[in-house]
Amino acid sequence: RTGGNGVVLCHGFPNKGRGAENSGKSFPELADRLSVSLGWPVLTLNFRGCATSEGNFEIDGWQRDIAAAVAYLSDLGATRVWLVGFGTGGSLCICEGATNPAVVGVAAAASPGDFDDWARHPRALVDHARAIGVIRDRHFPADLAAWQRGLTATRPVDRVVELAPRPLLLLHGSADEIVPAVDPLALADAHGSAEFRMIEGAGHELRHDPRAVAMLTGWLSRTSRHSD
Repeated sequence: RTGGNGVVLCHGFPNKGRGAENSGKSFPELADRLSVSLGWPVLTLNFRGCATSEGNFEIDGWQRDIAAAVAYLSDLGATRVWLVGFGTGGSLCICEGATNPAVVGVAAAASPGDFDDWARHPRALVDHARAIGVIRDRHFPADLAAWQRGLTATRPVDRVVELAPRPLLLLHGSADEIVPAVDPLALADAHGSAEFRMIEGAGHELRHDPRAVAMLTGWLSRTSRHSD
């Protein structure tokens, strides 16, 4: 391990066409690529409700999943944990980094600054989550209002200032059809010293874009040296 660095790699909310069973399916390959390139351990996870992970989607639960992954990587000997997330995963990485001193930096790709749109229509989101398989228990959530409050309270754009001055990389595709460019711009502005990269012609799923992966790898390598 180089300097005790390690990465927690987080997927996003599954697209309707792919469904929960295929969530994060390509992330072990990306984790291997990052690990080989950097010489660091890279841990990827399936959030609760996704792939073979138990449980049901709730934003607070996904946040706890990241915290558990950071603790696990730290227990393995990583003294400097970097969080890398895509979509919703990137937003939650920012929130985790804001409160967890073990996190030394965050990279978020195609990530929203808040979940207000989801929170405005909680019942529709629950129905959608059932349709794609991230909510499996027909009695979940037992308290829709509490589930909704978790979405309202999760605001990376308000929390990112607590991450500063630790480094933040924001990647976004100019053709992202899901998250508007105003979100990463607001996150960068609130952080104050974030590195923002717009990838021309790229859509939402940046993990499949070699330019994004190259930018991410280069940023991790360069920034880790500067922050030693």
